Amino acid sequence: MNEFPADALEKLGERLKDPLWRLENLYWIMDADGNEIRFKPNRAQRRFIRRFWHRNIILKARQLGFTTFIQIFILDSMLFTPNLRAGVIAHKKEDAESFFSDKLLFAYDRLPAVIREALPAVKRSGGTLRLANNSQVRVAVSLRGGTLQILHVSEFGKLCKEFPGRAREVVTGTLPTVQADGMVFIESTAEGAEGEFYRMTTEGLKQQEMGTTLKKQQFKVHFFGWWRDPKYVADPTGIVLSETRLKYWTELEAKLKRKITPEQRAWYELQLQQLGDIQDMWKEFPSTPDEAFKVSTEGCYYAAQMAQVRREGRIRQVPWVPGVVVNTFWDLGADDSTSIWFHQQVGMEHRFIRFHEASGEDLSYYVKYLQDTGYVFGRHYLPHDATHKRLSADGNKSIEDQLLELGLRNTEIVPRIDNIQSGINSVRAVLPHCYFDEAGCKDGIRHLDQYRKEWDARLGVWKSQPRHDEHSHASDAFRQFAQRFDDVLRAQHPPSKRRAANHRVV
Repeated sequence: MNEFPADALEKLGERLKDPLWRLENLYWIMDADGNEIRFKPNRAQRRFIRRFWHRNIILKARQLGFTTFIQIFILDSMLFTPNLRAGVIAHKKEDAESFFSDKLLFAYDRLPAVIREALPAVKRSGGTLRLANNSQVRVAVSLRGGTLQILHVSEFGKLCKEFPGRAREVVTGTLPTVQADGMVFIESTAEGAEGEFYRMTTEGLKQQEMGTTLKKQQFKVHFFGWWRDPKYVADPTGIVLSETRLKYWTELEAKLKRKITPEQRAWYELQLQQLGDIQDMWKEFPSTPDEAFKVSTEGCYYAAQMAQVRREGRIRQVPWVPGVVVNTFWDLGADDSTSIWFHQQVGMEHRFIRFHEASGEDLSYYVKYLQDTGYVFGRHYLPHDATHKRLSADGNKSIEDQLLELGLRNTEIVPRIDNIQSGINSVRAVLPHCYFDEAGCKDGIRHLDQYRKEWDARLGVWKSQPRHDEHSHASDAFRQFAQRFDDVLRAQHPPSKRRAANHRVV
């Protein structure tokens, strides 16, 4: 790397007044392959530079380099603005360490010697870089207190999903520390239609659609789809598209009012095959802002029934009724996850007052959890594999036997069904008669919403079997309820009489 001559500041005085020239000439970064290269803003970054505002939300596809760009922008601002205070909030501790060492310090240490000598670092440890002109940046997973002129929050969508408490602290504790004339950069891929990132982004998009003139404290949303990056192309030879996929591309081009080249389509289809799920593509490589937050009901088993539950207001506050026994319905996951629904029948209503799931816990944890609720329990419905003998501390015992020894009485095994579609149909039949406590069953409701078919990326269609993912255990536990009460209905009302009984709650 060529060093500037000692008189560079004098010779380049006018050029150094141009922030864009500085961004293109002063800074070095490490690329994805570990090579040291001079930083040059890419197409998406240049577009952002022309449009950024005081408060910015960057909704983006992966690997567009915005994290690196913002670190360089912060370093540049520190070098040429004395007494500046900047903060960077990373999603995880290891990300914070990487931002500090591999981006900020890396770029500072490769500045022309004449600039480093003019503005030496008086502190460069513990996530803090402070220069001789009293400008400082701090990188951490949480920032509170003090006054900031620049704030960068990286992968805020992931932060909201995984650490909602920290995300709320960003909104209530960190954002207010940024001066009105300061700059905020919140950048992330999307992580579903909930959380602070979703709320702030959708509010910003609504403001922009209305054409409202933004105040300094309001956020401007910048969307950068995967198709803006020229590297996202592949050889289209041999890529055959189904009718469904051809329809997608036709509709997308109409929305974007631009052509997507065969090479771009080929890259997308190959990436879709690799990820194996269209919803992952929407999240990681969105084509439009709506798609980024889209939670697909296509392929979801209970989409119509859950929509009916919501229309009829059956997700609401559903209190525990102390004089009524509580039944539980379990799924014991092979991957050490356990899900439990808590149910009361009050009159003809089936009320779900609580849902609980955990992993990495032994059976005593779940028994104690039940005891701590203070409920009076009726029966505990376990899946068929709870009778299987398993290794335990004192010999081969089934889950049912171990729960009995821990004091859990009144267990009942729900028989196995060979055709899982039959169980799914039982859930569809019973959902219109169920009520859910909005707070106590929040996670369980989300799992029912997202229980879906497996996606065939090669053919671009949904397969006939369920996808096994984070939503499976809760859905399987709920199926124990549906199968159990479907069996009761069948026993009480033989097939010839069932039509007349359809008006009754199962």
